[in-house]
Amino acid sequence: MGKVYLIGAGPGDEELITLKGKRKLEECTAVLYDRLVGSNILNFLNKGCEVYYCGKEPGCHYKTQDEINNMLVKLAKEGHIVGRIKGGDPYVFGRGGEEALELIKEGIEFQVIPGVTSAISVLGYGGIPITQRGMSQSFHVITGMSANTLKINWSSLAKENGTLVFLMGLENLNNIVHNLVQNGKAAQTPTAVIMRGTSSKQKKVVGTLEDIYEKIVEAGLKSPCIIVVGEVVKLNDELNWYEKLPLFGANICVTRSKEQATKIKNKLKDLGAEVTELNSIEFKDMTYNLGEYKNKLNVYDHIVLTSVNAVNYFFDYLRNIEYDIRNIKASFSVLGKATSKALKERGVFPDRIAKEFLSEGLFKVMENDLKPNEKVLIPGSMQAKDYLTQEISKLGLQVDKVAIYETVQGDMKNIKAFEDVDIVLFTSPTTVNNLINIIDINEIREKICIAIGPVTYEALKEKEIDALVCEEHSQDGLINKITEVWRKMK
Repeated sequence: MGKVYLIGAGPGDEELITLKGKRKLEECTAVLYDRLVGSNILNFLNKGCEVYYCGKEPGCHYKTQDEINNMLVKLAKEGHIVGRIKGGDPYVFGRGGEEALELIKEGIEFQVIPGVTSAISVLGYGGIPITQRGMSQSFHVITGMSANTLKINWSSLAKENGTLVFLMGLENLNNIVHNLVQNGKAAQTPTAVIMRGTSSKQKKVVGTLEDIYEKIVEAGLKSPCIIVVGEVVKLNDELNWYEKLPLFGANICVTRSKEQATKIKNKLKDLGAEVTELNSIEFKDMTYNLGEYKNKLNVYDHIVLTSVNAVNYFFDYLRNIEYDIRNIKASFSVLGKATSKALKERGVFPDRIAKEFLSEGLFKVMENDLKPNEKVLIPGSMQAKDYLTQEISKLGLQVDKVAIYETVQGDMKNIKAFEDVDIVLFTSPTTVNNLINIIDINEIREKICIAIGPVTYEALKEKEIDALVCEEHSQDGLINKITEVWRKMK
């Protein structure tokens, strides 16, 4: 018998999940998620975890609540550790209580992991504090989805001076406004509607009870939305920190491996972007190939490292076999600033750095220092081209090119998220080819594509995908190009 975690995933931005929620997701062998869960949450899952979409949209249910309950029971009885991921908090209009009662009935162990409710967090991202001294000393959270049929005490609500928050109430906005005004709420009460809060598609409309419906129709807002009624709405512009960030509104797809994506993802998010992580590549350790070379590492005159991965795999291997790097007499040549930084973090300073991320550039900076009969070791990717090996060999040197890792196709669980993407970043020809294997090429062509350098640009060009190329072939170059492109689009 397995067990079930009812996990609140927060309002959409995957970083708003709790530490416990993330930790438990990493233990799951099967998850069920709905449409209010940000798709990037799925990147926390381990490879092989089964994923089931059971979204509920207005007028279209992929799974009824009874079907969801039955699936939870079935998967748990099969021995799975099941994660039931819910937007916001499981017990704030999330029907988590119904699912918990069903699990109790079937004798299945479960835990509830609370989440950040959208009633508070979406307001925070919209510049609206749910309480404010002198304005609102209380708040009420009401389900808006059934506001016209549930027995809500409209008379009491209308008399409240605190903040009123209606979740999932866009379809019933007219009824909500009518009931509040009919029961004494002033028609001029400040009101806001926030669509898809905390995401790149966040859109906010501000007005009063009297004119809010007309304004949201004109703005074209669609579910899911949150309705806020109260004096605190007046602060929305002054406290509007999120929408003022330079990359607000941009949804940027990063196609690198999970390990490589972290730094650029965090930088982009700090600039206000939503980042869709499609890990189109991952890496397979092949350092066992160094076995036949480990006893002669001290005879090489040059060691060439062309990527951060090459640095990390090579030095991790040396550490694992307890090799004393003081025995290495070779000079080190590296390709690019990131590779140089990775090498320095290992306590080794490169003798030569090719600033441009091109093998031709690296050969140029090495050429004058290469002497006939010297020995060169190039540990790197199995897919690496033979350019450096061939050019160095022509000068009469002995070159050992060793595959110490392989780039393979990543396990992408959140493909559905690609629909909302505005800009796609490509950092190698492999990311181009692997993404095309998963996403229809015509969908990719509809996006703004940016290549980190000319080699990747050529790979896109070969597939007839229009793309821009960075002037600086680095992570910072990508961010500068994105900022430049998005500024022109806004």
